[in-house]
Amino acid sequence: MAMRLRNQSFTLLQAAADSPTLARLTALAQESNDRLKAVKGLMPEALWSAIKAGPIEGTSWCLLVNSNAVSAKLRQLSPALLAHLRSKGWDVTAIRLKVQMKAKA
Repeated sequence: MAMRLRNQSFTLLQAAADSPTLARLTALAQESNDRLKAVKGLMPEALWSAIKAGPIEGTSWCLLVNSNAVSAKLRQLSPALLAHLRSKGWDVTAIRLKVQMKAKA
């Protein structure tokens, strides 16, 4: 691991390169975003802004959605999404959906 001078600023990517744990988390976040990009075309365009890539845990992938309605639609689409991801080489056996509603002001 390269030594960094105290008070020297560096980017997140530089920090990730110096930390195996942070590098792994960065890679998982990028993979999750790549997966979402790969399946977006299978989803109605109206839903795109309501879905965010979530964590990858083994062969399970989580999508963060902003409503129960979006979650219900994605549950219907899950078999096609899983098949598409596997056809692209990702070992995904389950898609979890987590509803994250915005807090009211």
